[in-house]
Amino acid sequence: MTFTAQFDDVLTWSGVSAATPTEEMNGAGNLMDFLDEPFPDVGTYEDFHTIDWLREKSRDTDRHRKITSKSKESIWELIKSLLDAWSGWVVMLLIGLLSGTLAGVIDLAVDWMTDLKEGVCLSAFWYSHEQCCWTSNETTFDDRDKCPQWQKWAELMTGHAEGAGAYVLNYFLYILWALLFSFLAVSLVRVFAPYACGSGIPEIKTILSGFIIRGYLGKWTLLIKTVTLVLAVSSGLSLGKEGPLVHVACCCGNLFCSLFSKYSKNEGKRREVLSAAAAAGVSVAFGAPIGGVLFSLEEVSYYFPLKTLWRSFFAALVAAFTLRSINPFGNSRLVLFYVEYHTPWYMAELVPFILLGVFGGLWGTLFIRANIAWCRRRKTTQLGKYPVLEVIAVTGITAVLAYPNPYTRRSTSELISELFNDCGALESSQLCDYINNSNMSRPVDDIPDRPLALALIFKIVITIFTFGMKIPSGLFIPSMAVGAIAGRIVGIAVEQMAYHHHDWIIFKNWCRPGADCVTPGLYAMVGAAACLGGVTRMTVSLVVIMFELTGGLEYIVPLMAAAVTSKWVADAFGKEGIYESHIQLNGYPYLDVRDEFTHRTLATDVMRPRRNDPPLAVLTQDSTTVEDVETLIKDTDYNGFPVVVSRESERLIGFVQRRDLTLAIKNARQKQDGVVSSSVVYFTEDAPQLLASNPQPLKLRRILNLSPFTVTDHTPMETVVDIFRKLGLRQCLVTRSGRLLGIITKKDVLRHMAQMMNQDPESIMFN
Repeated sequence: MTFTAQFDDVLTWSGVSAATPTEEMNGAGNLMDFLDEPFPDVGTYEDFHTIDWLREKSRDTDRHRKITSKSKESIWELIKSLLDAWSGWVVMLLIGLLSGTLAGVIDLAVDWMTDLKEGVCLSAFWYSHEQCCWTSNETTFDDRDKCPQWQKWAELMTGHAEGAGAYVLNYFLYILWALLFSFLAVSLVRVFAPYACGSGIPEIKTILSGFIIRGYLGKWTLLIKTVTLVLAVSSGLSLGKEGPLVHVACCCGNLFCSLFSKYSKNEGKRREVLSAAAAAGVSVAFGAPIGGVLFSLEEVSYYFPLKTLWRSFFAALVAAFTLRSINPFGNSRLVLFYVEYHTPWYMAELVPFILLGVFGGLWGTLFIRANIAWCRRRKTTQLGKYPVLEVIAVTGITAVLAYPNPYTRRSTSELISELFNDCGALESSQLCDYINNSNMSRPVDDIPDRPLALALIFKIVITIFTFGMKIPSGLFIPSMAVGAIAGRIVGIAVEQMAYHHHDWIIFKNWCRPGADCVTPGLYAMVGAAACLGGVTRMTVSLVVIMFELTGGLEYIVPLMAAAVTSKWVADAFGKEGIYESHIQLNGYPYLDVRDEFTHRTLATDVMRPRRNDPPLAVLTQDSTTVEDVETLIKDTDYNGFPVVVSRESERLIGFVQRRDLTLAIKNARQKQDGVVSSSVVYFTEDAPQLLASNPQPLKLRRILNLSPFTVTDHTPMETVVDIFRKLGLRQCLVTRSGRLLGIITKKDVLRHMAQMMNQDPESIMFN
């Protein structure tokens, strides 16, 4: 019978490949005639294929056993074993140092280029606005943002800082700079590194689940992503650098893996390093090392052993320390939005906090559905053929609409920082211009409700069209901005109610002389957490990131309440977060651990071949010729073949990978005399009894997996799905009483799950 081993068509990542010679596996011993010295590339994987976690684990165990036994032979072997043991920590140190340095450089470059759209520092053009005025002796406290050294473009060109002409000229140059930055970003991505676009987190999740996408974590991707991330953020588009920084850190991890054979030759070990690198990426993105470790554990990683937890913590620590040494924010703090509130929160405030959680869940659902619909339209229409034009158009619209509103003109990070801040005596923000006193005599018109409401609508709409374009684009900061604006509006409303009705029982004891009744900045912080949670469905890591980000440790309860409410509300409309939705949209073969399979189907319902399919393509243990094998490889595209005793008995012996088979025959023809097309290929210990006139047989037992994973035809699919998730299988064979019946691949499982959910089963492929 012919056998169909259709392995998951898996993504190809440059830099995530393992060129590993196969060692003695499955207790096979010294069984190959011409392969006593293993040859390169056996045991490696092709692009867009899934790794075999069990085989990788077995190979690492064999490698470790050999090193341990050799370490007792001499001092040199002992030193080599110690170096091998410490190589993991060295890789973590290097990842932390490089990702921290890159993040610091990106932060400094973004600050300078964002300010470049509005003006230039005359004393040193490489200074941002803030740095320029630091060095000035003529800056006053009230006008801390104004100094003679910093001039806007209109003032520099015409000599007039005020007036309609100056405003129009500044407006025009703001748009021009934004278009230039975005054009450079999309052009560099398109020409040099197409994989450098987007957030990168959906693909990182897929890679960490065992998929191969060559080039995705390569050197060019690292370089282009770093440069274009600065350009994209500086252009003023509604995107952040946090998600792409995880991609950058994983590129660093993949780069350093290639220096150590322990990781470069084992895809399973490589993914442990990449999990730790993801933690370092979040650590430098938010200045949140603990949150980074939890983010990698909760959101990104597929396999996260305890050893990886420790190493992730170390990598995140080194990365955060490196970033702190660079001090890109100039405030000697690691956190991005440090806050210091002076008013406690009250139990009654949990009601608006929970309402913000509801808003975050609804916004998350709206954003995911609208963004996925737009991205699907981009894929299926002519729009996807003009990525440069799309980026230019969205940038132009963003710049035109953003400039008139002071809250959308500035960078999103600055906006969030201002929204989080308390209105203290040292604040010069427009958000604090309105006055409250016990007599309620205040200019009500000064409350910035209208520009904030317009900024909220603008951010909600433009972010939907921005995320997913062919430039580096993160989602953390835009989501937080939406939540922070909504939260600030709610905070101001609650504050005004407390001032107007301070005699109500609910507001009693809220207002004290010389202190604010309510802290609107806290509402902004809670709203930011709620919206980010609604979009990504994070909970524990989100709360930890938020209090590390702001230093607001005593506000954990409001943050937890908002995060949990946000997740509940969003989950009521759909379980998938934005990253899982993009994984589904792109058809990546990703088995989500959180998905439940409750249907009553059996392995025989899913296995191939089906009733009307051609028979399985199999190899026999001692009666197939080299020509038969080469014909089978040429005529089929299956990625592996079961080996049986004979076609009559169909008793299963093992499983051999297509790639290993191809390389073994090619190598044998080059190195072993007498191997011709009519040579018999055998997978047994002893050569078959052949006539003297027959050509020399070819022994390939060493590349045979003698312990392939098997299930019976009556195994419930619920169990099969669980096995695929927890063991990371590529395929399992279906037998009855030792007789081979069929095969189930990872893609078959995904297709079946899609079918059970009334989705198109053919959508499960790299699109």
